[in-house]
Amino acid sequence: MFANDRPIYRQIRDLIVDRILALGDGAMLPSVRALAAEAGVNPLTVAKAYQDLQVGGLVRAKKGVGLFAAEGAVDSLLTQERHSFLTEEWPRVQARITRLGLDVADLLEQA
Repeated sequence: MFANDRPIYRQIRDLIVDRILALGDGAMLPSVRALAAEAGVNPLTVAKAYQDLQVGGLVRAKKGVGLFAAEGAVDSLLTQERHSFLTEEWPRVQARITRLGLDVADLLEQA
């Protein structure tokens, strides 16, 4: 399930980010134990991912209630994810498109 090229906690973080983007600001997120069981990882790994998101102000904990997507998390994550795609992923995709000799018409034909 997990790739070897990145730490597992970062991949768990990405799963949480995907849920926040799908569910929206204020959404209740799975507990550390529930997500650890679902992903088949150590709860400490999930806790580290949540801590990373809490430090970034994207997740907040309500004592005795659970973990929630912070207000404004979706906008912040979209900005971060778009920047990451354009600076890290898109250059690799663009290079592959060039190597394969594809043009815009080829790409739009498949869309």
